[in-house]
Amino acid sequence: MPDQDQTDDRKYRAPALEKGLDVLELLSSQGEAMTPSQMSATLGRSVSELFRMIQVLEFRGYIEQSSDGYRLTNRLFTLGMTQAPIKSLVDVAMPAMRDLASATMQSCHLVVPSGDQIVVIARIESPGDLGYSVRIGYRRSILHATSGLMFYSRANARARKHLHDLLAAEHGQATVAAFAERAIAMTQGAHVERASDFVKGVTDLVAPIMGSDGVIATLITPFIEQVPLACTRQEAAAILVRITGVISDQMGAVSQA
Repeated sequence: MPDQDQTDDRKYRAPALEKGLDVLELLSSQGEAMTPSQMSATLGRSVSELFRMIQVLEFRGYIEQSSDGYRLTNRLFTLGMTQAPIKSLVDVAMPAMRDLASATMQSCHLVVPSGDQIVVIARIESPGDLGYSVRIGYRRSILHATSGLMFYSRANARARKHLHDLLAAEHGQATVAAFAERAIAMTQGAHVERASDFVKGVTDLVAPIMGSDGVIATLITPFIEQVPLACTRQEAAAILVRITGVISDQMGAVSQA
């Protein structure tokens, strides 16, 4: 962001580092590639100010060029995955996710909240010939994700208020109020089913993974109507709910260890 004004009373400043962080935060918030001139206009800095930052970030593997400009790589995501809570979640969830995929013959994704977005942190492909999956590191606004409904409704009061304020600042109170009403209404059961708005014929089956203080993740089965079916959508949902219960119990044991 632009240089801080005279009211900034921080003891130490690192202007070059702040410019680099501005670029990373901008690309993360935009969710799409940007040219240096677009970054310059958005950040209120000259292209020449950002040029060295962009070159260094590209050299270090944090951003990469595409036909539309620069975009984030998964390097920051990979670094975040080494943190103990996330690493423990993935370690616990992966064996159960394999069981889920094997029992349903469908793929599954492990999703966590990240600010006002959801991010996929692990996946298991369908053991069969057909399946639907998204890349690890994929992000989407909580407002537009089926998992977002669970993250809002199953959060503790403090986390829900924080998420509400975060979303309202970006999208407005009316939009968030409608989302909150929909989230509460749709998550009364153990799971949520919603037709994918990406692929016709795919139904998102989503169940929460709970920790000691509210929801910590969701597990998603993007259910495809295959012929013949290994199991019905209702059977797949029941297996999903059972698997997320197992993961929730194990995460509780990990946190108490």
